Amino acid sequence: MDTCSPVGEMEFVKGFVGLCDVGWRMGWHERNGGNLSYRLTEEEAEGVRLGSDAEGSPWEPLGVAAPSLAGSLLLVTGSGRYLKNASAAPERELGIVELSPEGDAWRLVWGFAEGGRPTSELPSHVLNLSVRSEATGGACRVLYHAHPSHLVAMTALVPLTDRDVTLRLWRAMTECVIACPRGLGVVPWAVPGSAELAEASSELFRTYDAVVWAQHGLFASGDGFDEALGLVHAVEKAAEIYCLARSMNAGSEDFPNTIDDDGLRAIAHRYDLPLNEALLD
Repeated sequence: MDTCSPVGEMEFVKGFVGLCDVGWRMGWHERNGGNLSYRLTEEEAEGVRLGSDAEGSPWEPLGVAAPSLAGSLLLVTGSGRYLKNASAAPERELGIVELSPEGDAWRLVWGFAEGGRPTSELPSHVLNLSVRSEATGGACRVLYHAHPSHLVAMTALVPLTDRDVTLRLWRAMTECVIACPRGLGVVPWAVPGSAELAEASSELFRTYDAVVWAQHGLFASGDGFDEALGLVHAVEKAAEIYCLARSMNAGSEDFPNTIDDDGLRAIAHRYDLPLNEALLD
């Protein structure tokens, strides 16, 4: 990485902005909806710190604590900002925050020009990046929260359990079980940005790569930007197919054709996937 480049031109910022652009074009980010975070590598963090004067800046409390991420730098979207504007002005729409030695506070290192602040979901991002990093041996670096329409619609219709939501999606489209063989966690509706939502999600992220927020959207993790984006896309595509099939079947879930448990196991065997057997019938 070129540590002499302006932060906004560094490769990880370009990848971050690229995901923002795609998510906006997919229609998942109405107004200022949705948010994204990325945990910088040590090399990337060193390059950012070289040009930073954040040392001595006041710490702001997070409301949650993630000691395993103490001292980490996170690139995050801004509160009230529109993802569609990230490519035009990353230094205004995005920011890099440093976590305190205790992992319970943050301070600005770069970005958020014109008085911006991190997303209101920063507590959820910090807690869940910590959990996913531990669960993946440090591999997970991205958390992406989007508002895919068909998945949100499903949460108005189906029982809000991990099993009920996951099985409907797995049975709707072959690629969904390939994209998320561990399944999906589900959190009933909670106030956005609350510690309650962050803590409920973090418990589920110990098992799952993605968590559904009822009447709200999807929170997905990934080792990189492509993995996180692809997971959201696959889940939403399966949700769209489920909704289409149900509407074509007069609202009934009694579908003539679907993928049964043996079929799901066969897919997992063929592609050597860690299928979550606890979610099957």
